[in-house]
Parts: sequence; C-alpha cells; structure tokens
Amino acid sequence: MFTGLVEKTGTVGRLSRGEGLSIEIRPDSPWEDGFEYGESIAVDGVCLTVSRFGEGWFAADILDETARRSTLGSLIPGSRVNLERAMRAGGRFGGHVVQGHVDGTGEVLERIPAGRDFALKIKCGPVVSAGTVLKGSVAVNGVSLTVSGKGEGWFRTDITPSTAAHTTLSRLKPGDRVNLESDILSRYARGGAADSGQTAAQDAGSPAEGGLTMAKLAECGFF
Repeated sequence: MFTGLVEKTGTVGRLSRGEGLSIEIRPDSPWEDGFEYGESIAVDGVCLTVSRFGEGWFAADILDETARRSTLGSLIPGSRVNLERAMRAGGRFGGHVVQGHVDGTGEVLERIPAGRDFALKIKCGPVVSAGTVLKGSVAVNGVSLTVSGKGEGWFRTDITPSTAAHTTLSRLKPGDRVNLESDILSRYARGGAADSGQTAAQDAGSPAEGGLTMAKLAECGFF
C-alpha cells in the first residue's frame, strides 16, 4: 500500500523489450536504507516489484497487462518518473490509500494558471469518473491530489508549488497521458459502483451487498 506522497523523482535508464518489458530506474538521490529484493515501489503510481538493484538504481519487470493499462509502456530512456516505496506498518499516513493498481490512463486537457499555483483538467474514463467525488482524493501519476472540480468525463485538481517542485507534475502539458487511480474508499463507499457498473449516484448509505457505508468508515476512524 502507498499514500500518494511521492518520496523522490527518478530517471529511466535502460529498457529491455525482449520477451517482456524490463526497466531500470535511477532515483535522483539515494534512499538511506538501500533497496530490497522483492520490495514494492510505485513508479508513476504503478506498483512494481524490485527484481534487481545496484548502487543507486533498481530494476523491475513490467507485465504486458500493466504496460497496456498504464503509461509505463511508453517510457523511454531519460523519462522522468515519480517514486514512492511501500508504506511501512505504523508509518505516518499523510496522503490517502493508494494501491498502485491504476484504473487506467487519462489525458491532460488544460493547464490552468491559478496565482502561484496551477490546475490540471484531466479527461478520465468511466471507472475513474465513478470513483471520483468533489473534494475527494485521486492519484495522478502516483501523486495524492484533491478533486477541485468535476464534470462529464473529466475532473480538475490544483497543484501547489510544493507538489510541483517535488514531483514530475510540473512538466505536464495538454495532450500528455497520465496514470489515474480513484480513491478506493470512495469507490467502496458507493457500493463498488466503479467496478460493478452501478450508478455513481447510488445512496452511499445503502450500498450493494458487501459494500461499505459512510458510517462503517467513520467507525474505522477514516473521518
């Protein structure tokens, strides 16, 4: 599990496209405790497993399905990516629950200046749209963001100077593809609407069988 609080950015190094896609990534600065074989690292919001590592770099294999559902299949040497290691049990939880299982990709429609900040208007598919609520959370290239606007097939999110400085979101421009993951708690609170095809307007207090309610989430301390 991840939180959407990007720890570092990195650069894609060597890519191998033999029987499958393998990628090497060099973080901009080293992690103090190094890498571990088999650990999970979110790369632009996609959970990958470390298969090899060396001094200042790690490698991971990318499934064909993952390459199709995300932007990882279009990476080239020199591409910049956001990086987050899996959250440790008992660690500080500052973003929102991010699984690293992206729902799909979206497209940046507009980059809107907003004083010292800027906003992104992003086109999204029905799964993300159904699981996205105003003032709720969404992960864009692995970054935990707040939804500030929403319409038919799109949402808006505002980027602070700090987020822009510490992630690759400052590089985004209209036409760029991004990885999107809707807030799993919002999705389940709505009775799994994003996965089952139910209407996103379903009463959150009366979910489908097995779904969560807002009351249950409150009992677990999420509110």
